[in-house]
Amino acid sequence: MSVPRIKVVSRSFSAHPILRSELLTLFPAAILNEAGATYEDSALADFLKDSDGAIVSLEPVTEELLAQLPDLRIIAKYGVGIDNLDVAAMRRHNVALGWTGGLNKRGVAEMALGFMIGLCRNLFFAERGLRTHNDWTKRGGVQLSGRTVGIIGVGFVGKDLIELLKPFGCRILVNDVVDQADYYRANGLTLATKEQIYEESDLVTVHTPLDETTRGMIDIEVFRRMKSTAYFLNVARGPIVVERDLKRALKEGLIAGAAIDVFESEPCGDAELLALPNLYCTPHTGGSADESILAMGRGAIEHLAHFFKAPR
Repeated sequence: MSVPRIKVVSRSFSAHPILRSELLTLFPAAILNEAGATYEDSALADFLKDSDGAIVSLEPVTEELLAQLPDLRIIAKYGVGIDNLDVAAMRRHNVALGWTGGLNKRGVAEMALGFMIGLCRNLFFAERGLRTHNDWTKRGGVQLSGRTVGIIGVGFVGKDLIELLKPFGCRILVNDVVDQADYYRANGLTLATKEQIYEESDLVTVHTPLDETTRGMIDIEVFRRMKSTAYFLNVARGPIVVERDLKRALKEGLIAGAAIDVFESEPCGDAELLALPNLYCTPHTGGSADESILAMGRGAIEHLAHFFKAPR
């Protein structure tokens, strides 16, 4: 068998010394994104031309792209979300998908828990006020312990967050499209409708994939249902939330505040949103803990190694 031609589009994978070394040990001729370039449309097709296998991150893999890559046999995903991949088109072009879900679940779940504690105890906003305005007002918020937490999406991250929340004795309302009644009973969870979650929760957090059923799911009507003292979190995918509606809800005080790690468009260009005093935000780093990066990168390498039967 000829040596497979592997190309890595992801900038962060290409710059990571451990992942680079481990990939090149198995595939010495692999070509990485040494320039740290952002490849889109025709540039992406040009970079991947003649490749047998590719590692991608958030780059869009479309029908149009695949039609220009007749040699491509497998795409390995560096990451956990596959909303940027047209999986149906990959099947039509006989391109395999190398993907493992949940590799970064602990890092994302820890971020959600950190957001919850920070919002409840007023850590984020007190810190901002003290450093920016020398505001020494002591507003300590409330404890997370005993709060009602609503979790929409009980998959890898949702379940890991539930484990992390157990010492806090929260009442946890859950909603998922998959019937998981036995898991809910075993973990003391309350199955609820989305409407119940919006209306009863002190914190609402979303952990669903992004697809046509969840795109724009959180809109102004959701925020109107929530308690004015409640907080909203999104560490999943930005387009699950109608961003202009979140901004409106925060400006009008429909909810007390929000913490988000993801945006409709990234990097976020809405300076007004980012400057809101009751919003805390981070630049899509939930899955970027050192351990998560290694796990996701090694997962992508493993899929390529298995597909091409590389000696290990």
